[in-house]
Amino acid sequence: MKMMIQFQNPIEPFNSMVRDGTAGSTIRSILEDLKPEAVYFTAREGRRGGIMIVNMDSPSEIPRYAEPLFLKFNAEVRFMPCMTPADLEQAGLDALGEKWG
Repeated sequence: MKMMIQFQNPIEPFNSMVRDGTAGSTIRSILEDLKPEAVYFTAREGRRGGIMIVNMDSPSEIPRYAEPLFLKFNAEVRFMPCMTPADLEQAGLDALGEKWG
């Protein structure tokens, strides 16, 4: 299942990591391990963060994706299932509309 992971880093420890030169290598190490399909970095609510798209076979994989962000950056992490247009076509919306509409 495709999952969108939103993460938001508090100001610390990230500022300290930028200052001591470890932020970039830590991010690189996490991404090399997680191998997201896509990742975008952004600022939200005045804090650094981003969005990753990953494919999970089981909810038991959630810690694999969350823990590096929790442990290295004290990040807030949110998981949201998401679909591609092809996935949505297979959802049977017409039949659901007939049944429940």
